[in-house]
Amino acid sequence: MSRIGKQAIKIPDGIKVELNTNLLTVTGKKDALNYTLPENITVVVSSDELVVQRSNDDPNVRALHGLSRSLINNMVVGCDKGFEKRLELIGTGYRVQQKGKSLEMNVGFSHPIIIDPLENNDLKVDGQNLIIISGPDKQSVGQQAAIIRKFRPPNPYTGKGIKYSDEVIRRKAGKTAVGGTQ
Repeated sequence: MSRIGKQAIKIPDGIKVELNTNLLTVTGKKDALNYTLPENITVVVSSDELVVQRSNDDPNVRALHGLSRSLINNMVVGCDKGFEKRLELIGTGYRVQQKGKSLEMNVGFSHPIIIDPLENNDLKVDGQNLIIISGPDKQSVGQQAAIIRKFRPPNPYTGKGIKYSDEVIRRKAGKTAVGGTQ
């Protein structure tokens, strides 16, 4: 049996879980999220925990077992605490500012870039070079961060660009001066 799939998911206080046929709805402080269960996966809901079960040992069903458990756990955690990603802008003249719910970034292009939030994400700015993305859906928060980072990925030679705050950029050595002819 899947090691991840067989673990029970604890339901924190303030989180409400409903199961209608194959649609699982998790409602909490942050938001309400839905997940459609694959056909060979079932969920047993008790008062304080969820257990994900599979109908057979087919390899595809076994793969969906652990995946479904992870996605449902992310929904529970997201509705309770939420998820957050931080991005840093590194470079001369690189800055970001809040424009309502959107962001305006200057990252070396001839024009500013306007970033609108995806789904239920919140975009915040801390200073002029730190972006904080938060929301209840882990996949949506990660997608928003990847979209923003894609505008100016970090350069391995100079270190300039947009990077995750916990990302380490491995620097490459540039060209070195070679002695002239003798």
